[in-house]
Amino acid sequence: MSAGVGVDLKDVWIRFGEFVAVREANVAIEGGEFFSFLGPSGCGKTTILRAVSGFLDPSEGTISIGGANMAGIGPNKRPTALIFQNLALFPLMTVWENIAFAMEVQGAGKKERRRRADELLELIALPGQGEKMVSELSGGQRQRVAIARALCAQPDVLLLDEPLSALDLKLRQHMRSELRAIQRQVGITFIYITHDQGEALTMSDHVAVMKAGVIEQISDGQTIYDDPSTAFVASFVGENNAFAGKVSAISKNQATIDTSVGKLRGRIATAARGTINKGDEAMIFVRPEAVSMSGTGTSNKIKARVRTEEFEGAVYNVFLNTESGEAVKLSAVNQGGARAGSPGTEMTLSFNAAQAVVLPRGELASE
Repeated sequence: MSAGVGVDLKDVWIRFGEFVAVREANVAIEGGEFFSFLGPSGCGKTTILRAVSGFLDPSEGTISIGGANMAGIGPNKRPTALIFQNLALFPLMTVWENIAFAMEVQGAGKKERRRRADELLELIALPGQGEKMVSELSGGQRQRVAIARALCAQPDVLLLDEPLSALDLKLRQHMRSELRAIQRQVGITFIYITHDQGEALTMSDHVAVMKAGVIEQISDGQTIYDDPSTAFVASFVGENNAFAGKVSAISKNQATIDTSVGKLRGRIATAARGTINKGDEAMIFVRPEAVSMSGTGTSNKIKARVRTEEFEGAVYNVFLNTESGEAVKLSAVNQGGARAGSPGTEMTLSFNAAQAVVLPRGELASE
């Protein structure tokens, strides 16, 4: 199997007439890493994938694979393989024939094709399944066959366009770890497109979060979750309670925001340090799991009334409204104790300033 090679996008713009699908994208993907583009529908992530694969030419900028400029090089000449959302397996071929199709096109003999197909069936944990028809496989098995077929072409870069979207939740979660394990084993570069934050955070070495054709942040999953660069990233990746207001004080890397629920203090996001000043419009974000019902030990206190509660087994989520009408959510681990209270119960919520992030006011995610 080929070692993964790097992929670089430099000042890439993609336009369709007057519509700008991708705006000044600059991305450096290292060889052998699992890189994801994450964003809502229509943000431009699949457009970037099509440009890397050669099915689409950028309007401006360059795309390089392994240091070579791909301008003028068609998809069949690029060292890439693409897995579509619908997998596009051939229903009239057996599993092994599907896997070795690229070798058949290249003129390889049946014995060589079958040997390679059996090797890849071992890799994807489906040994001995080569004679089955695709229709006899489960959704997860078909997914793995599509991966094996792509790997059989020996690409340097494997491109995956939301390949798990059609699977049910448990199978999708299982396939995350399967896919990551396969990627680590073969060592080639994976570029993954998804709108599912769990997929991106679980599998990726680095994630690019996109909004309306613009890359908002590129980093590892933990940094994107704990230290978002923009209000959009903070509201799109995971869940966040957001409170808007004006900066009334700054001390070192913390800021106090005057909001409709009172003064709230949090750490200034790394990307915003040096750019937020007293009097600026800003937002403070705090994750539901960082909100406590104790109301003690911190100056960040919010009075709220329970609206409803949802029990999920391992956690329960409490939805509340503040006196000014703002919605607040908290998530608590189920420890077998008493629940938060019935609807209408008033309580004082609290959170630590170190677990809240302050960013310039900006557009929030709508999905």
